[in-house]
Amino acid sequence: MTETGIINISLAILFLPLLGFIVTLLLGKKIKSIYLFEVFILTVTLFAAIFVAFIKLSYYVDDRIIAEIQWFKLSETISIKLGFLIDNMTVIMLFVVALISALVHYFSIAYMKDDPRYNRYFAYLGIFTFSMNGIVLTNNILMMYIFWELVGLSSYLLIGFWFEKKSASDAGKKAFIVNRVGDIGMFAGILILFLTYNTFSFESIFHSIAAGKLPFNSDFWLTMTGILLFMGAIGKSAQFPLHVWLPDAMEGPTPVSALIHAATMVAAGVYLTIRIFGLLTADAMMFIAIIGMLSAFIPATIALTQNDIKKVLAYSTVSQLGYMVMALGIGAYKFTFFHLVAHAFFKACLFLGSGSVIYAMHHEQDIRNMGGLRKKLPLTYATFLIATLAISGIPLTSGFHSKDGILASSFAFGSLTGNWIFAIVGFLVALMTAFYMFRLVIITFHGQPRDQHKYEHAKESPFVMVMPLIVLAGLSIFIFYTPNPLNADEGWFISKWLPAPVLSAPNNTRFDFMQETAGAVTHNPSHGTITYSESYTEAMHGAHNPAMILALVLALSGMLLAYIFYQWKKINVDKLTQAIKPLYTFSLNKWYFDELYDKTFVAGTIGFSKLIGWFDAKIVDGIINGAGNLTRLLSVFTGAFDRIVIDGIVNFAAYLSGFIGLIFRRIQTGKVQTYLILVIFSIIILLFLFND
Repeated sequence: MTETGIINISLAILFLPLLGFIVTLLLGKKIKSIYLFEVFILTVTLFAAIFVAFIKLSYYVDDRIIAEIQWFKLSETISIKLGFLIDNMTVIMLFVVALISALVHYFSIAYMKDDPRYNRYFAYLGIFTFSMNGIVLTNNILMMYIFWELVGLSSYLLIGFWFEKKSASDAGKKAFIVNRVGDIGMFAGILILFLTYNTFSFESIFHSIAAGKLPFNSDFWLTMTGILLFMGAIGKSAQFPLHVWLPDAMEGPTPVSALIHAATMVAAGVYLTIRIFGLLTADAMMFIAIIGMLSAFIPATIALTQNDIKKVLAYSTVSQLGYMVMALGIGAYKFTFFHLVAHAFFKACLFLGSGSVIYAMHHEQDIRNMGGLRKKLPLTYATFLIATLAISGIPLTSGFHSKDGILASSFAFGSLTGNWIFAIVGFLVALMTAFYMFRLVIITFHGQPRDQHKYEHAKESPFVMVMPLIVLAGLSIFIFYTPNPLNADEGWFISKWLPAPVLSAPNNTRFDFMQETAGAVTHNPSHGTITYSESYTEAMHGAHNPAMILALVLALSGMLLAYIFYQWKKINVDKLTQAIKPLYTFSLNKWYFDELYDKTFVAGTIGFSKLIGWFDAKIVDGIINGAGNLTRLLSVFTGAFDRIVIDGIVNFAAYLSGFIGLIFRRIQTGKVQTYLILVIFSIIILLFLFND
């Protein structure tokens, strides 16, 4: 197949979900089973994505396929273009989005079957898939921003799908508003790029940076541009401090959580950061690494105490995304993308597995009311357990390789720079992840049922719901990524399909902040690739085995602690909770971020709006009303002056003229003899007056 054929099929992958959205939405009220058209469309999209990925990775593995069209011209030298960039990362992400979206469609057939807005739900899934595919395919930052906002709209519609519930409608608004905060920064960064380079194309911008052209001729502004663009990722990928929207988004249907809150939309921020990797300076990367570290640690501590099955997974998602962002900040973009893909599959499996549990338990979400469900839901339990092993980083799973790569990178970073904080947090989060995930498994599936009535009526979910779990659990096994169960570097995913072609930062350096390895990464603009220095490569190889062993020990320790606490009950959890009640309460209440934001940003915004309202009502309206009253008084005075003085003078003159006329009318009789007498009389008077 030619490159043109790949482009045409990619266009079909982009627009087929949009066609499904339009048809399903327009005919949803007329044709009861129109949702099947949307499901069919996504199935076709999935097969098309598989085909494109196979062709690209088999025959064009080292090529970057770019197609552009002119949208409109601003001047003779500046034009706005729309275009595709199809590289290895693109086709892998197209497959991930299409697969998970299709599986969520299948799962939703049974999960949402009694919903009165059944067809509308499937239509919303279609517009979301279209939007996400647009982000994946684009070759320029403007087109990405357009689809970025469409994804935001889609998430708003799906999170608040049950808008009759106040909690759901509030969650949709919260997600939309919080994401707008990040998107403002992203938009500012886009404007700086266009102002500087007169283009939105990633490749053109990277080449200009490599040639030494910087925003406002300043390294500082290049750093700020990278951070501003990353703000979009902070919002979409729910990174600290904008992470507060994601747990509330669990108010949406559970399949939605699997699609957009585990595998695709929240991964868009990480994908964006990988795409702009070439313009990130050392300072910007350090900022990104710190945000990722905090976003990995804080949600992990919160997940330890949560009792809502979906919220445990939500905080786990934020934590894993923090892993990815932290890895990007220290330069490990290959393993970031690996973990993005692996996490998409096993976290979608976990969310859909939680949906299967909720479905069986008649929409019960509190794990304290569950227990013993592995007997009732054997397939759900088996797939949930495999995905839990994967996210915990246990060997023979994809998560073992992807997390091992990230932890090894943080270990190498520490050994080279002496900055061990990222490695310490990374390994600590690995311990907490294994603990809270196996806590979730044990309380939900093991032991005795706590709600006997719901337990007795629970049964395994229908095949259309279980089948996606089996597929996703299968994709959480290592063999799909590498034949070596202990080293992913020898597999096709890392060594053949990655690194993705990305241009590096300016001045031929990536790790200026490293004490011993300034110039650890260099770029080759003509080939669009990055190369790691020998010292960094050696550090990575040296870190692999100790990082793998330490991560495995910590993961097994987390599992063991979970069994000691909740399975074997060697330690009384209630007594321990009372002993550390302040810490437990702090974690249970999510570090009081919501309360803090309510007291500061929300209350501050409300207070500011009240102040503005008071200023408008009292000052602005006072000035306007005072001016109106003054104008009215002036008008009354002017009217009175006009009526009394001006009109009085005019009327007096008229009356005087009339009076004089009346007098003269008496004299003017029209008789000659009268006029003669008056003339003679006048002459006499004149002679008398002027007679000396």
